[in-house]
Amino acid sequence: MKKIVYVFLAGVLLSACSSKPKEAEASGDELTGEIQLSGAFALYPMAVKWTEEFKKIHPNVRFDVSGGGAGKGMTDALAGVVDIGMVSRELHAEEVAKGALGFATVKDAVIPTINAENPDLESLLKIGLKKDVAKKLWNEELKTWGEVVGTSSKTPVHVFTRSDACGAAETFAAWFDVKQENLVAAAIFGDPGIADAVRKDKVGIGYNNISYAYDQNSKKPFEGLAIIPLDVNENGQIDPEEDFYQTSDELIAAINDGRFPSPPARDLYLVTKGRPTKPEVIEFLKYVLSDGQQFAEETGYIGLSADKLAQNLQKLQ
Repeated sequence: MKKIVYVFLAGVLLSACSSKPKEAEASGDELTGEIQLSGAFALYPMAVKWTEEFKKIHPNVRFDVSGGGAGKGMTDALAGVVDIGMVSRELHAEEVAKGALGFATVKDAVIPTINAENPDLESLLKIGLKKDVAKKLWNEELKTWGEVVGTSSKTPVHVFTRSDACGAAETFAAWFDVKQENLVAAAIFGDPGIADAVRKDKVGIGYNNISYAYDQNSKKPFEGLAIIPLDVNENGQIDPEEDFYQTSDELIAAINDGRFPSPPARDLYLVTKGRPTKPEVIEFLKYVLSDGQQFAEETGYIGLSADKLAQNLQKLQ
């Protein structure tokens, strides 16, 4: 009897060790593992979409995706806390020296946002925002909307900036030739935080990435928000060729053809510490840089050129 029991137990253990997970067996896919991502709010919606679509192909790969800002994404990636950091700016030389390897994935932009009920909205839409006015706003040199639009309006202006180290602030500041640490304003955490602060303040102004300024279903600015156009040619008015903010599709087209400047448009990166070795991470990055590009526009981003995608895929070799 004991012999029969031993044979039975041995058979069970052998079966347990050799059999594949039921999910893998059902799908016919053998790729398994877990991929952790953290970082830029700018890339968060796109990353979530990619993980959802990737899991349809590889259902046994698990994901943990969290925001926190580009600075957190870079720090987490270099520390090995996550597999991939989401970074919404160019990599710094000192980060590359520490092993940061950046994969450009899609393009986005940072745009100035104001409350849709701002009393000077009509004037703002006509004249737009110049670099020097933006620089003064985020240095607390302008105290009223009248000073911004050139009228006698005494309506106060409340300026918001990001409290977290982030690519959005760095990119927006770079548009008027300063750095994030030079932006003086009420500090708010995260992209959603600034959008919420502006929605709640009729005289507020901030800046947001496209996916936090526009509803991706309607393609129009989220309720309560309005977009200030950039006066790119600095002539004091928004010309027809500068007027493309009614929908995210129009804005994306303008980024694509160069009518919207870079910065504040920029590439968004997935960052690893050195060349990745985990099979699931390699396959995910290959997917993002190939089939995953088809979801860029519907999620509010701009896909990259075939040449740029090929250059980034080469980094995995």
